[in-house]
Amino acid sequence: MSFQFLNPKGDARFKDRHTTKVDETRLVYEEGMEADIGVIGLPSSKSSISLSLAAEAPKTIRAALRSFSTYSGEKNHDFADVRWLDFGDVEVHPTDLKQTLQRLNQSVSEMLDTNSCNRYIMLGGDHGVSFPSISAFHKKYGRIGVIQWDAHHDLRNLEDGGRTNGTPFRSLIESGVLLGKDLVQVGIRDYSNAKAYSDYAKEKGVKVYSMGDVDLLGANSIVSDEVKRLSEHVDMIYLSVDMDAVDQAFAPGCPAVGPGGLTSRELLGSVAQAAAHPKVKAMDIVEVDPSKDVRDITSRLAAHVMMRFMYEGSR
Repeated sequence: MSFQFLNPKGDARFKDRHTTKVDETRLVYEEGMEADIGVIGLPSSKSSISLSLAAEAPKTIRAALRSFSTYSGEKNHDFADVRWLDFGDVEVHPTDLKQTLQRLNQSVSEMLDTNSCNRYIMLGGDHGVSFPSISAFHKKYGRIGVIQWDAHHDLRNLEDGGRTNGTPFRSLIESGVLLGKDLVQVGIRDYSNAKAYSDYAKEKGVKVYSMGDVDLLGANSIVSDEVKRLSEHVDMIYLSVDMDAVDQAFAPGCPAVGPGGLTSRELLGSVAQAAAHPKVKAMDIVEVDPSKDVRDITSRLAAHVMMRFMYEGSR
């Protein structure tokens, strides 16, 4: 039976014939399909050192995409032809964190092995997902450069709690996946880190830009210079966006919110700056906790970060 106003297959929503919403450009992965962007959810947050339901973020970020259109008025260009291929969410282990990391790594590797897309977005989860994800890209591409937007170094020791959302970049460096000089950290915030980890970053040659540096030099300028530097040495560049790099006023839905961070415009502008470079092939977005959010402010900002990567890199 057909219904005139009832749609059993979906929710009721207004449709303007002249408007394409970002979620309408989504394709659900089937073997043999190809698209511009591959998207995978890494819904793991049990390794968070602070209480977190960031595992719920992939679905809220995807849902936020229905609020935005594919048309850029500033560029006078409609990106409705940019398709993203959704590989779904990884089924994490309910109790075994080591098994979860293995599943995340294997799933990202399997996505890459399909050769379905040119660029990829990983939706976390807490920042611990960056370790298995970047490891998978290293195996596929070779030498990786990483630009990390973050209030924290995430270079904590492994003895006090194992692999957590505070250890991904130490894990990558010590496992030989990432060279310290190939890691750039943007937005590191005062009174949010220990001296030992600042010293470790210096020892390993990590390029660290504090919020004071951002104030002085500008986020766009920093990212532009570092993408250019990295591109001369690495095989690909991976962007890792921890949403707590953003000031709590613009991203209240993070487990580790704080004042004095980036504005939403600084984050969006610098991500767009990086995404335009051809060696930038992947990005993860992490540390969005929908249970702490207000009117989906943080998920909506994360959706815009996703769109900057999708559309700035397509031109």
